Amino acid sequence: MKSMKENRLINVRRTPVSLLVSGLFALSFNASAQQAPAPQEKGPAAADAMLHALEVKYPTPYRVMETAEVKSVLDRVLGYLERTTPAEVINQKTGATIMDLSKADPDAVLKPGDFRLTSYEWGVTYTGMLAAGAATGDKRYTDYATRRHQMLAQLTKTYYPIVQADTKNAHAPIKSFLNPHALDDAGALCHSFLKGKVAGTGVDYAQMVGICGDFVTKKEYRLPDGTLARGGPDGQGGVKMRPLPNTLWLDDMFMGVPTMAYLGKTTGDRKYYDDAVNQVLQFSKRMFNPKLGIYMHGYVEGMRDHPEFHWARANGWAVMAMVEVLEVLPKDHKGYNAVLEQLRAHVKGLASYQTKDGFWHQLIDRNDTYQETSATAIYTYAIARAVNRGYVEAQMYGPMANLAWNAVASKVTGAGQIEGICVGTGMAFDPAFYAYRPTSVKAAHGYGPALLAGAEIIEMNRKFKFGLNDSGLMYQGVR
Repeated sequence: MKSMKENRLINVRRTPVSLLVSGLFALSFNASAQQAPAPQEKGPAAADAMLHALEVKYPTPYRVMETAEVKSVLDRVLGYLERTTPAEVINQKTGATIMDLSKADPDAVLKPGDFRLTSYEWGVTYTGMLAAGAATGDKRYTDYATRRHQMLAQLTKTYYPIVQADTKNAHAPIKSFLNPHALDDAGALCHSFLKGKVAGTGVDYAQMVGICGDFVTKKEYRLPDGTLARGGPDGQGGVKMRPLPNTLWLDDMFMGVPTMAYLGKTTGDRKYYDDAVNQVLQFSKRMFNPKLGIYMHGYVEGMRDHPEFHWARANGWAVMAMVEVLEVLPKDHKGYNAVLEQLRAHVKGLASYQTKDGFWHQLIDRNDTYQETSATAIYTYAIARAVNRGYVEAQMYGPMANLAWNAVASKVTGAGQIEGICVGTGMAFDPAFYAYRPTSVKAAHGYGPALLAGAEIIEMNRKFKFGLNDSGLMYQGVR
């Protein structure tokens, strides 16, 4: 009795080459495929003639996802977040909804859900919702961000004077935003407000942007050369240990720099552009490894050696910061080309570490660490955005962006939760800390990036065509 493999090869010999190739491709992929040249010899094909076209069982789907499929993934995420992040203020003692937000209530709190509406992670989520609304045309995404922005604007108007009058003892449902102590309290939220303003949502962002923009550009601690840093004075004669004095966290490239750039866009004041460019270049000078093409997570000013741990999500914040800066930075700015070249160097470096399943590892250059979803989503967004804006070549980076999106989509459950997201992570000096960080569907860090990634993939595949060529997914031109 012949084996299945022998029968398959016999069938290959009996089947015209062109029909076999087209049949395999039509069954396996929904994209237009280019074919290898037909053989010039006549007669039956040799047993090895079509081995390259055998079916491959890819763990991550190896194809371009149709727009409707991408949106279906995003819709599940939206549905989950609508159910679990209510735009509502309640009385913490009675649980009753407070309808009139123009009157201060000492017992007012945001109604608890799965995620905090004023966290930096949710600033990214608001930005992702705006992007998904623009890419899909589905107003539900835009409304998600707009409703919550509007609620935050009203709460700011009501409670900001109270908090300013007594920052230590005053109560407010969004006090961490009204009295920020770190970039995490202000930067990503501010970026989402400025994106909403540029998009024309109709929310009055002026007061909120005044608070968070002022903190990012004037109050956050900096090194003598102006670089954003942690571990400054604690206000009591000591120094904050974050984790050591004068420490740079790569995360802060995103937590502060896009806000600076968008303040330049919305005010017309070029000093904000100058600040944003300087931040990118000064962080990169200290923390980017040009041989590896990736950034270290932390850097302590004054130390001889620094912890070279290339944490994936921090690299995501860096690459995302650069595409956001370039989105609004005037091309005639003296620092434009320097930021662009830094982005290209980083994207090229990241590309070399993508795994066969489309993900990136928790520590990018350590294959013994797990494949992490939020960083993969951020890279998907940033690389696809770079392709769409012409910062990098679609031929080189479009296929890997599609593979990365398919990897992210594989982690979205039927209920809209996202698996494989590393929980909040500080800076450390050993690999065990990073390698053993838990993952959770309740880690907020992956939801905004997933929305951004899906939205940008829709835009990329709407603009460019990718299909099969000799079984490989490749660029096939502008649509």
